[in-house]
Amino acid sequence: MDLQSLFLWMDPALIWMYRITGNPVVDFFLGTLLLALTSVVVGEFTISLAFRANRKHIDKLNEAMVDYNNASVEAAKAGDKAGWKQLNKQANDAFGKVFFQQIALSTASLWPAFLALGWMQLRFSQLEFPLPYGGFGLFGGTVGYTFIFILSYILTRILFGKIKYKLPYFRTMKPILDAYKRQSDRLITPLNEPGEKRPVDKDQAPETKPSSPAS
Repeated sequence: MDLQSLFLWMDPALIWMYRITGNPVVDFFLGTLLLALTSVVVGEFTISLAFRANRKHIDKLNEAMVDYNNASVEAAKAGDKAGWKQLNKQANDAFGKVFFQQIALSTASLWPAFLALGWMQLRFSQLEFPLPYGGFGLFGGTVGYTFIFILSYILTRILFGKIKYKLPYFRTMKPILDAYKRQSDRLITPLNEPGEKRPVDKDQAPETKPSSPAS
């Protein structure tokens, strides 16, 4: 099935969102808001499934990052420059893996939005709204479905973030994510390279914290 066939297959399930009030303009904005909300919820659900499926691997990466970081600090305290360099390199490698794991999980939430935009192109590619005062010269004085959807997506994502952990399914994720935040308490503030002066202001010292796998 190609994308065009997929969008046609999706059409009956999505177009009803745009036929609620009978007013074309109101229905477009209301429908786009509902479509954006659907994209946010499906995306967040996708993240949670991906996180649950990879939790053991994520746990191992975060644990390695904390352990190598703390071991490198202890080596620095002991004046073991060679040990510090090796452990610090391993800590940085572990941080990189955790960071890119977080990026991968975050991007997993965006696929419904791209799919929604693809379907909207099929339905609303010719639709444009004039901006007040000509948009002050911006966007050519008009905006199309993409601009409206992105604004709706940002708004619904913010609002959903405020209520997400009050919903039954997502509520079960919060204690798991809180455990990753508490893991940062195990981190020891890194020292400079052995033999160098440690920063006077501890708040300015670089610190690597474990990344929460999903938001």
